[in-house]
Amino acid sequence: MLKHLPTEMKHGNGLEATCNHSLPLVQPGKNSRTFKWMKVLPAPFIFLLTFQAAQAQDPELKAITSPVIKTQDTTIRKLLEEMQRITDNDKTNSNAIQALLQGKEIDNMSKYDLIKNNIINASETYYLLNKKIIDLKSRTTTNNLDVFITSLNNPESKALGFSLSDRIVELVEKIILKNKSDKGEKNSKIVESTKSIINSPIFQSFTSLTPPLAIANSVMNFLHSVSVNNKQINQKSLQDFEKELNKYVVYYTALNDANQKFEYGLNFNKDQLSLLQDNLFDHLSFTATSLKFPAPQKGAKPLSQTMNEYFYEFKKEKVVDYFGQLETKYTKNKRIDYESLLRENPNLKEVNNQLEDLVLQTKRFENLYNEYFTLLDSYYSKVNNSLKIAQDNGLAEKNIIENKQAEFRNLKTDAVQEIQASINIRELYSNTEKIKYRYRIF
Repeated sequence: MLKHLPTEMKHGNGLEATCNHSLPLVQPGKNSRTFKWMKVLPAPFIFLLTFQAAQAQDPELKAITSPVIKTQDTTIRKLLEEMQRITDNDKTNSNAIQALLQGKEIDNMSKYDLIKNNIINASETYYLLNKKIIDLKSRTTTNNLDVFITSLNNPESKALGFSLSDRIVELVEKIILKNKSDKGEKNSKIVESTKSIINSPIFQSFTSLTPPLAIANSVMNFLHSVSVNNKQINQKSLQDFEKELNKYVVYYTALNDANQKFEYGLNFNKDQLSLLQDNLFDHLSFTATSLKFPAPQKGAKPLSQTMNEYFYEFKKEKVVDYFGQLETKYTKNKRIDYESLLRENPNLKEVNNQLEDLVLQTKRFENLYNEYFTLLDSYYSKVNNSLKIAQDNGLAEKNIIENKQAEFRNLKTDAVQEIQASINIRELYSNTEKIKYRYRIF
């Protein structure tokens, strides 16, 4: 290693030869920065640099193997761990995205199935609701019940054991003429004129419950006019006659009141049913047009006939075919593209979202249906009350009145059952419940 010493030392001159020369001044700034840099580096690293520099100058040092410094590289390990975490996250996100895409497809399919089933069930509801509206509009009571009421009101009928026509003639003979109808021409003319008023075609043409009341009023006016020139008919006779006649008038007035209120209620009910049918026509037109069916057209025909004829075109089977063709159109690779189907046919969503109005119309019909039976109950009660008046006024025997009340009760029960069976409101309920109108699609 001596051969690497400075030349002066090799020749034995020592260091004295250089003592006569002044040494260069060391620049403090550079020296300071050098020390600062040295302080930054770790001691092992400085040793390694020094050893390598010496090795570069000394071949003998090159033969010495560099020491292996084993350190744990935490930075690289953390980077690898971070890369693995990102990879795992990518897989998780990819699975989540696939699940979302699949969920979106299922969601579109669910929306379509809901719309399809709702509209198919609605097509049947349109038909049923229209049919039942027509049926209820045509109802008054029933034939048997009508015959019963007509018999009670007929002046010639003896349903309660008497005929009003006969009773009026009897009262005229008994009270007005004092049982002297066969004595004197004037008395005979009074009786004949009374019978003529009773049998007048004018009264016989009345279709309501007014004939008995009109007859009684006409006979009273006739007798008052005759009394002016006939001194045999005094004021007391007229008062006694009117008092007895009023017993019948009260009975027929009660019967007339029952009929009028029932008729008024029926007419109002029918008006409401007609309005409901108009609204049903408008809703049906909207749905049919949205589904590209020919719309129903109002014309000179009655609306009920127009609606009945239209349901040959717009019926459940044809609506099912409509959706079958739609699904075929949007089938790709044996799968239905529900997203495109819904996006390109927004009319389906509109029809579905308007079905709540149809359901409300069925509920309105239900109310009118129940109102009809409320009217019938009220009518039954008022007719029974008029029969009770006839009994209290001594117009008919108690057993006759009770038999008529029982007959009327049975006829009313039969009428209710017949109407319920004919309209079958439960059929409408069941079909309407299939429409999931609360689920709106956007």
